[in-house]
Amino acid sequence: QVQLVESGGGLVQAGGSLRLSCTASGSILSINAMGWYRQAPGKQRELVAAITSIGSTAYADSVKGRFTISRDNAKNTVYLQMNSLKPEDTAVYYCNANFLRWGPHWGQGTQVTVSS
Repeated sequence: QVQLVESGGGLVQAGGSLRLSCTASGSILSINAMGWYRQAPGKQRELVAAITSIGSTAYADSVKGRFTISRDNAKNTVYLQMNSLKPEDTAVYYCNANFLRWGPHWGQGTQVTVSS
């Protein structure tokens, strides 16, 4: 089995920055795409950013130019650098990874709160 553990969430003022990390552990053979999703209260979970195993990236329009996704394949870790944060970025952020052997898995989520 595999596990995803997220870290880096917290409380920040508008205009500030945070960096989220998500590390996979367990019986990992290979990881295909990895991504970050978020879910605000009363809203559906939405894709924030995704990155393939070879580094191709995609972003939600609402975060383009402010967020950057990256990954370290040697460490089985994906990062989300979030700059110029806005109150509307407040949500629980979830890591997702598509394992070659195990299929898609989710992390437990980390809270990001941006105060105005």
